[in-house]
Amino acid sequence: MQKAQRKVFLSLCAFCVLCVSFAVTFLVTKPRLELRDADSGKRYAAWPIQDGEEFSIEFIHSVNQSPVRDTFRIDGKLIQPVATRFFDFGAGMQTSLETGQRMERDGDALIITGFTQSFPALNYIVGTVSDHILYIQDAALSLRELCGQNAHITVQVRKF
Repeated sequence: MQKAQRKVFLSLCAFCVLCVSFAVTFLVTKPRLELRDADSGKRYAAWPIQDGEEFSIEFIHSVNQSPVRDTFRIDGKLIQPVATRFFDFGAGMQTSLETGQRMERDGDALIITGFTQSFPALNYIVGTVSDHILYIQDAALSLRELCGQNAHITVQVRKF
């Protein structure tokens, strides 16, 4: 190979290595569960998450003053409700079951399962009287501390 051809060949090889590096770094998508400000889009936090992984959000119900914990599962870029655990009926609580849903008792708690609808995002207003707690990957996080009292937040799966 002549000197000029060798330079061209090495330049092409270097270019190919750069292209592959770029693709691996920027185009390979990894899902994350993100909490963002609903208005500004400011990201409060993100966690790597896998299909099938679950997380929960718990709050004190404003009417019946007892804990409600909603558990969700990741399904691609969608969030699938798995279960709602609560202790008392009241305004805003589910009072009848839809097709395929079941209600069971666990001690004093009632648990509804069998949800079929998925969501691209969840929207919450972080509690002003009581906190919302995010349970994810063996951690319990105060959304008040993370996002601020009365923050309007969006929870969604994004791929990076």
